[in-house]
This record gives sequence, structure tokens and C-alpha cells, in this order.
Amino acid sequence: MEFHLLSTPLSRMQAQSCPVFHGSPIDSDDPRVPLHSPEFADDPHHTYRRMRAQYGSLAPVELAPGVPATLVIGYSTAVRILNDPEHFPADPRTWQKNVPADCPILPLLEWRPMASRSTGADFTRYRQAITASIDEVDLYALHDTMEEIAIPLINSFCQDGSVDLVRQYVFPLVFEVVNALLGCPPEIGQQVAAGTAALLEGVDAEKGNQMLGEALMNLVTLKRSEPRSDITSVLLQHPSALDDVEVSHHVSQVYGTGIEFQLNLIVNTLLLILTDERFGGSVLGGNLSTRDALDEVLFNDPPLANLLITYPRQPILVDGVWLPAHQPVVISMAACNNDPAIRTEEQTGNRSHLAWGLGPHACPAQSLSYLIAQDAIDQLLDALPEMRLDLPDGAPTWRPGPFHRALTALPVTFPPSSPLNVHGESAPWSAAHS
Repeated sequence: MEFHLLSTPLSRMQAQSCPVFHGSPIDSDDPRVPLHSPEFADDPHHTYRRMRAQYGSLAPVELAPGVPATLVIGYSTAVRILNDPEHFPADPRTWQKNVPADCPILPLLEWRPMASRSTGADFTRYRQAITASIDEVDLYALHDTMEEIAIPLINSFCQDGSVDLVRQYVFPLVFEVVNALLGCPPEIGQQVAAGTAALLEGVDAEKGNQMLGEALMNLVTLKRSEPRSDITSVLLQHPSALDDVEVSHHVSQVYGTGIEFQLNLIVNTLLLILTDERFGGSVLGGNLSTRDALDEVLFNDPPLANLLITYPRQPILVDGVWLPAHQPVVISMAACNNDPAIRTEEQTGNRSHLAWGLGPHACPAQSLSYLIAQDAIDQLLDALPEMRLDLPDGAPTWRPGPFHRALTALPVTFPPSSPLNVHGESAPWSAAHS
């Protein structure tokens, strides 16, 4: 099996081409907007505004060199498409037949036995299993798990006075939380981490992919013989009767999409809190909640900015534009959330954004994701309330890629603090050094 996070290295994406031709959704001689470019990553909202002025609700884009798609940037148009799986199915198998095997985004989009890539009876079967497994998570126990993971991480850098929150706090925290949710023991978790690192670094990626696939199958085999109260075990026990390969793909989706979404949601919200006086002062002062900051990010810079991809079965007319059959139609949650037709000045408490998706493919883990993000942020702010950004160039940098909205790093400084005990209170300085 194959597994890839939504962070294909830019060098690989630039070095390869994918000459896929399915026709153009827009009758224009203008070149497609490259969503894989660093320029797009630097200021996507400028690009969205420019596309909206030129094309309206549907814009011609390129997901990777030579891979055409249509980007939906109108809110009402996105709602129509997301609620019409009959005309806009999520199954990519016809599209991928003409995509070269070395296309950098193919591993991210190709068909897998999962609800997010299926239709009809298969969709129902997979959706019931993954939803049931997520619903079984004990949210009260998860809070304690979050504390047990977050506090040692904070203690590892709280006396240093500086830290990269992406590398030293948020990524390891999210990775360990996902391991806990899946019931993944440390030895298999280390295999997953090593395989994931090889994929992300692009060094011996094939070996990393193989290592990761083997680790996931080892986890499934373990849970088949020793079930516990975790997502993997519930998937295996569900009446949908998923086989081991199907379960391993669902586990890979939890690792891949779950980590990428959660990582970016937490980091982007921390950036907002540390840079925006409306949130920084208010959140730390208690006037606005962390939940309000999360929703602001889900509106403006959703962690997965462009996704929810469908493939029309036949050419279809939408907003005066013919969309070709079997060419990706990508929902831009970021652009749709900021559509002037629905956008208002006051967003506090407004959760009508599309960051979770909509319709039959809406994310089934919304409550879980909110809790993880809120706990991760609150633990950090409680421990280090005087954090300040320490960006080398004065501005954040973003990872290029057509799908995510992801910071490369989030360095901060703070007055050194003594370590916390397991209940989140500062330990005596002498005890910390004994």
C-alpha cells in the first residue's frame, strides 16, 4: 500500500511534469493559475481575489505542472457541488488512468478503499465504519491524554527561552495524539515516524513508503489479535467487515490527513494569536476564547485550503461554464469562506465556513479536532503566556503546495520557565534540576 502526507516536496513537484489533457473548463487563452508555485503559497488570498475578478466562481488552475483542474471559489457554487454527489462523485479512477505514475500529486489523489474516494454502496460502507470508529473516542479521556503528551513536550524547551513550535511542539504532539487514538504502540509508532520522515524529506522515499506500509499492516495485525478501545480496533470490529487492507488505508488516512489538518490548524491559530491584537490580548485576557481564534483561522486560512475534490461523470454546465468529464473540480474552502457574497465583517461565533466540508463527505471528526487543537493551544499559553514571535525575516513563510495552508516554522521567544508537573503547574525549580 502507499501513504503520503499532503506535503509533497516542492523540488519533486517542480522537477516532474504530468502531461494530462482533459480539456479546459474556461474558454480562455490565459494560462492556468499554478497552485503549486511559491508565489501562490506566499499570498493565496491575493490570487483568489484576482481569479474571482477575472473568472467569477470557477477558475482554471494547475495542481502540478501539466495537471489541469477547476477551482471553485464561489460559496454557493461550492455548496451546490458538495451536495450533489450524483453528478460530482469523489471517485478518481477514470481520471487517474491518464496520469503518469511519477506525477507528484497522484499518491495524494489516487483511488483508495476509503469513503473520501468512493461512491455508492462502497461510500456508505466505508463512511459508516470510519464514523463509528471516531464516535467511539472518549473525549473526556482524550483531555487527559493531551495533557500527558503536551506537558513533557513543553518541559523539554520551557527553560531554553526559545523554540520552533512547529518542529518541537505541535508536530510531535499531534503525531503522538494520533498514535494514541489509533492504539499504536511505541515500537510501531517509531516505524511510522521513520517512514513518514523519509517521505517528507524525499530521501529514499520508496523505502520510506514501504516501511510505512509495513508498519500500518503490523498495527492492523496487532489489533486484529489484541483489540482495544481505539479507532483501529473499532474499524476491524465494525459490521461493515473491512478487511485488513481496507483498515490499513483508513489508518493511513487518519495519520496523513489527520496530522496535516491538525498541525496546520494549531500552528495557524497560534500565529493569529501571536500577531493579531484582537485575539492575542483578548484570548490571553479571557475576553475571547481559543475556540473563537480557531474559527477565525477556519474561515480565513483553513488548514487544508483547497481540497474536497470531485470528478464529474460527464461534461456539466455550472455557472455558465462547461466542466469537462473526469477532470478534478477542487473546492477552495479558503476562497469560498471569503466570498464577498457571504462574507461579513463580524465573524466571531460564526461557524458557517466550509473548512470541515459539507454534504455526505463532511469531516466526521469535527468535535475531536476542536478539542485537540484547543487543548494544545491552551496548554502552551498557560505555560508560556509571554511568548513573542521571533521570525528571522519579520514575516512567516509558507510551504508551497496546492492543497494545504502550512507554515514552515513558528519560532518564538519567552522568559525561561521552570518545568510543569503533570497537572500543568510549575514544579519547584530545585526539583526540576534534581
